[in-house]
Amino acid sequence: MFRLWVKLINDNHLLKDTVVCDDTVDSRTHKVMNAIEKACYEMDLSKPIWLKPIVRDFQLHAKCRFTKDAFIEEVPFDYMEIQVLEEDY
Repeated sequence: MFRLWVKLINDNHLLKDTVVCDDTVDSRTHKVMNAIEKACYEMDLSKPIWLKPIVRDFQLHAKCRFTKDAFIEEVPFDYMEIQVLEEDY
């Protein structure tokens, strides 16, 4: 089971969060992308852009933050944080 926690943070306060579960046989990359797409759809957001520092943080820590710069549209929060809670190996 793969689980990704997606949080929207503004002024150090949690605005919204969701956990997306995926038990398909896809690669880790596909699971992450699908989970972000589902979470953004649920929270009515556009999908963020993966900038190089974000990719590096996610590869190192299985956790990263998408700031306002990573979104094309104006967003009503400071950043969106994603964190892998559970991975199948």
